[in-house]
Amino acid sequence: MEICIDSVDSARNAITGGAFRLECCAALSEGGLTPTPGMIKQIRKSSDVPMYAMIRSRTGNFVYSQEEMDVMLYDLKLLKELGVNGFVFGALTEDGEIATEPCREIISAASPLPVTFHRAFDETMNPLKSLNTVIDLGFERILTSGQKSSALEGLELIKQLIHQARGKIIIMPGAGITKDNILHIKTESSAKEFHTSARKREVTRDNSGKFKIGPDALITDESLVMEMTRIVKTCRKM
Repeated sequence: MEICIDSVDSARNAITGGAFRLECCAALSEGGLTPTPGMIKQIRKSSDVPMYAMIRSRTGNFVYSQEEMDVMLYDLKLLKELGVNGFVFGALTEDGEIATEPCREIISAASPLPVTFHRAFDETMNPLKSLNTVIDLGFERILTSGQKSSALEGLELIKQLIHQARGKIIIMPGAGITKDNILHIKTESSAKEFHTSARKREVTRDNSGKFKIGPDALITDESLVMEMTRIVKTCRKM
C-alpha cells in the first residue's frame, strides 16, 4: 500500500496503519504538488518508511517550460539531499504524448533513486504506446486509474497495461480505491501495488470553540490504512 499524504499528521497515521510507502505531496486538493523540505525532514526524523516525493511545481496541465523544469530540478535536488527514497513525476507534450526530454532530465537528476510516472499518464492519447515509452525512459512504475475517474472504472485498461508490461514496469492502480473495492481490483487485475490517500474528514474547532468542518480538514485514517493493508495481505495468502 502506497499512501498519498500532504501533512505530517497524515504521514504519522499512514505509517502507524502499516503503509509500505508514502507519496509525499503538498496540496492534495489540487492533485498534489511538490512537498516542502520542512515536511520531508520532519517525517524522516520519526520514520524510515520509504518516501517518494512529488515533483510538480504548479497545478494545471503537464506541459512544462524549461523555466518550470529548472524550478522542479532544483526542488528535486533539495529533497534528494533530505533522504527521500524516490520521486513522482510526469510530463506531456501538447499533443498528449510522453514528453521524453523533461522525463530524461528528471530521471538523470534523481539517479540512482527511482521515479514513478504519475497520473499524467491518464491524459495520454495512446496509453499502450505511452507505456512502452515510459518503460524505455527507465521509470520504475506507472500510477494510473486506467484513464477513467477511478481505478475501478478503468480496470479493463489497467489489466491491459499489466499484461503488456510483462513485468518490465510496475503498474500501480490509484484513484477511488477503497476498502470496499480493493480486493476486486487486485483479483481482477493481478496488480501488486495500490495507491490511495485513505482519508477521512476531520472535525475541528473554530475560534469560538464550536466544531466546524474545515475546507482542508482531510487526514489519512490510520484504521482505514490498516484495514486495506490487511485485505491486500490476506489476498496474497489465498
